[in-house]
Amino acid sequence: MKNRLKVLRAERDMTQADLANELSVSRQTINAIEKGKFDPSLPLAFKMSKLFHLSIESIFENDEAKE
Repeated sequence: MKNRLKVLRAERDMTQADLANELSVSRQTINAIEKGKFDPSLPLAFKMSKLFHLSIESIFENDEAKE
């Protein structure tokens, strides 16, 4: 799943570790999500949405929706 997490994080001057701490996950989890190797759970996606004040759809794009 494509996402804008890295851009959103950079706009706020946050490291992966900073974001991980805010979301109560590991830095490795943030890295894997940013690289598209791991899709977050729905509760985690909602936490990201709340943190960035954006809809989930504004952060994530479902690759399958284009097919």
